[in-house]
Amino acid sequence: MSEKEQEAHKAIKKYIWWSAGVSMLPWVCVDMYAVGGVQLKMLADISKIYSVPFLKNIGKEAIASIGGFAVPHAIAFGKALSLFKAVPIVGTMVGSPAAAAFSVAYTWALGNIFIQHFESGGTFLNFDSEKVKDHFKTLLAERTNMATVMEKCCTTPAHIRNAP
Repeated sequence: MSEKEQEAHKAIKKYIWWSAGVSMLPWVCVDMYAVGGVQLKMLADISKIYSVPFLKNIGKEAIASIGGFAVPHAIAFGKALSLFKAVPIVGTMVGSPAAAAFSVAYTWALGNIFIQHFESGGTFLNFDSEKVKDHFKTLLAERTNMATVMEKCCTTPAHIRNAP
């Protein structure tokens, strides 16, 4: 792993925490916009590590296009979690952790896609979301499944988890 790649992975770790945090905001739909801002900042930082000129509009387009084809249900899923927060107390308690888990998975997959793109000499100008869609789906599914497993382990009482 190159030195730049190691530094970029550290940046991703920082931004997945930020995306988890802002996705816990209790205001309906504000969380989704905040996560997008965090992801855009992550792309700016990763591009700086690789000395690739950051193009904000293309970064926004990349985030939207990857989400658009890779996870058609992501928008509906994200809105549902965000809207669920509108239910007093219970909605926030249930919707926020689920939104955080999804945001972490999405941010992690997005960051890794761009690390691979920049490692191969790519720039924002030659980023082709169509070429990475299958790999992005795989990365997102891997992290989303891990979050689901962790959530089940954390919410299932120990005597039930350990039962034969």
